[in-house]
Amino acid sequence: MTRIGIINPNSTSSMTTAIGAAALRAAHKTTEIIAMQNDRGPASIEGAVDGARAVPGLLDCIERAERGGAMDAYIIACFDDTGLDAARMLTRKPVIGIGEAAARIAAMISRRFTIITTLPVSIPVLEDNLVRYGLASVGTVRASGIPVLGLEADPSAALSTIGEGIRDALRVDRSGAIVLGCAGMADMAQQLSDLHSVPVVEGVSAAVRLAELLTSLELQPRATRTALPRHCSDDVGPR
Repeated sequence: MTRIGIINPNSTSSMTTAIGAAALRAAHKTTEIIAMQNDRGPASIEGAVDGARAVPGLLDCIERAERGGAMDAYIIACFDDTGLDAARMLTRKPVIGIGEAAARIAAMISRRFTIITTLPVSIPVLEDNLVRYGLASVGTVRASGIPVLGLEADPSAALSTIGEGIRDALRVDRSGAIVLGCAGMADMAQQLSDLHSVPVVEGVSAAVRLAELLTSLELQPRATRTALPRHCSDDVGPR
């Protein structure tokens, strides 16, 4: 059995529960999903400041899990790929960011793709990540204007607003695939794909499938371990 730890870098428990459920739906029946939450993180991550504040507790989630030795891979469930490089230095297990996973898969199925994110403050982070991943020439980023926590507050309105962004991406960006730029959008992917007749990639499912693939290939990256303070809870438990 493969055990994947999926970490919500923010401290909103309802999002942790939703992320764990989305990961479980994407996982193979022999994969166990363990949802973890950064209790010292911000309520949501919108832009570079929130991301920086989330990193210490996020890294502690991985260190705590490594002490138990039970995980085969980790997923960082923030589309900004918060703390991804540092996390990969703490473990020899695969660590996957949902942003990188979704963008790489979108680039495999279309010559151009558009990321629909939450607020404009997130655009510079995601654009910088596309540069780092070598995908800036094929990926663009649009903001829906919906705060992260607003996705839960009014899902119907969020679906309509994101749909408007998709229509603009298809017409203006000439994109052949859409990437949903927030873990909180995971449940909308299939409905949006059906409504707009376009492939819609969401990062949680993409990351789960990649984590399963990497663990099956038994590829272990080298890592440098560093002791960190303990601020993480995983009392959400297996999903």
